[in-house]
Amino acid sequence: MRALKETASPAQTESGRLIYVIGASGAGKDSLLSYARSTLSGGYLFASRYITRPADAGGENHIALSMEEFEHRVEAGLFALWWRSHDRGYGIGLEIDVWLKRGMTVIINGSRAYLSEALRRYPKLQPLLIEVESDILRQRLQQRGRESEEEIEKRVERAIQFATLDHPALSRISNNRTLEEAGEKLLRFIQG
Repeated sequence: MRALKETASPAQTESGRLIYVIGASGAGKDSLLSYARSTLSGGYLFASRYITRPADAGGENHIALSMEEFEHRVEAGLFALWWRSHDRGYGIGLEIDVWLKRGMTVIINGSRAYLSEALRRYPKLQPLLIEVESDILRQRLQQRGRESEEEIEKRVERAIQFATLDHPALSRISNNRTLEEAGEKLLRFIQG
C-alpha cells in the first residue's frame, strides 16, 4: 500500500469532528457504519469512498472509478485523503473539509496502513478500531464466500496485526457478538 503524490496541505481549519473507522476485512465495519447511518440524522455525515472497483462488486456502497479517473482526481487535488491497498485506489473527497468547517461530525471508513498520513493531515482525527476475534473473523470471511481458504488465512494473519496497533487517540470497539450490541457502542462513540 502506498499513498499517491501529495497535493493537499494539512487541514488547519477543521472545527467539526472527524472519526476514522478502521478494522480488518470481515470485522464488520460496513455493517456497523450502515447501522449507525440508518439511526443518526442531522449533524452526522458519512463520507463515501471513491474506489477503483465496480459499483456492483459487493461490499460497501461506494463511488466507482476507473484507475485512470482515480489518478486524474489525485493529480487534480480532489481527494482529502487517498491510498492504495489490495491493488485498488481509495479516496475520500474534499467535501469533508467543507463539512468539518461547518462543525459537522464526519465518519470515514479508513485504512489502518494510512492512519499516520490521515493523522498528519487531520491532527484532531479520532481513530476507531473495530476488533473481532480470529475465529469469528475466519467464520465471517468463509460465510462471505469471496476468497479462497488460503486468502482467508492471509486476511486473518493480517488482522492479528491490528491488535498491536497503538496510538494515544485510538479507541476500540469489539464486534464479536451481535450487530446491535456493537452498533450501539458505535452510536455512543459517534455521539460522543
